[in-house]
Amino acid sequence: MAVASLTPDRFPRTSRYNPDWVRAGVSGGANSLWLTEWLAEVMDLRPGMRVLDLGCGRGASSVFLHLEYGVDVWATDLWFSADERWARIRDAGVGHHVSSVPADARRLPFPEGFFDAVLSIDAFGYFGTDDLYAGYLARFLRPGGQLGIAGAGLIRELDVDPPEHLRAWWEPSMACLHSASWWQRHWARSGVLTIDVADTMPDGWRAWLDWQRAASPDNHLEINALSADRGEFLGYVRAVARRRADIVPEEPIISIPVTYVAAPVLRAAG
Repeated sequence: MAVASLTPDRFPRTSRYNPDWVRAGVSGGANSLWLTEWLAEVMDLRPGMRVLDLGCGRGASSVFLHLEYGVDVWATDLWFSADERWARIRDAGVGHHVSSVPADARRLPFPEGFFDAVLSIDAFGYFGTDDLYAGYLARFLRPGGQLGIAGAGLIRELDVDPPEHLRAWWEPSMACLHSASWWQRHWARSGVLTIDVADTMPDGWRAWLDWQRAASPDNHLEINALSADRGEFLGYVRAVARRRADIVPEEPIISIPVTYVAAPVLRAAG
């Protein structure tokens, strides 16, 4: 199956891009442009906004965000080469509007309130499940700024063990996959976000399966798992929230100042 033939009606913006360029920019098991387009449908992205593309991989989604929505993007990732990402950005002709930033999602090098929006495409589960992370990340959004995520997830939460038809493919690290309702509760508990959207892509498992067959036809374990599951548990999930304007996120604890005072280790005898 050719990449160019996949769901042009569902993702009309993505369908304009060279399939070879899209494939070369893949850094995971999903078509990042499909997911970015789907997420942007429920976000308010306007030209000139400052956007953090968090966990952007090789940067295809960052290029797409600028070309399609006119936003300025900080393409930030820890695992993939910032140099290779910059070459892709430069060759796409968007170097004045998209920056390649090597950074850990838990140690972001940006000023407080700098971004109008933070997006994370098929990456947020690797760091965002931490109970304290939403409060940390919200500090980088202006009051009212948007946080949006989209990626592989669950239609409904699993028990401790996955169902039989998923066990050959499932690994312990996949515990980071969650449902839209899970993300809604998780973010609501943070106290700093107002949730606008939390849902799943209709027949998202089919898009996931189509992409795997086109881009990774030898990935038989994942293809077989999706084919057997047929959307019972697996699909694409998105969620969008806004930083509450009436709440100031707490400063993260970087270090605790202490002064050592020498004292005997043991009680005095007698």
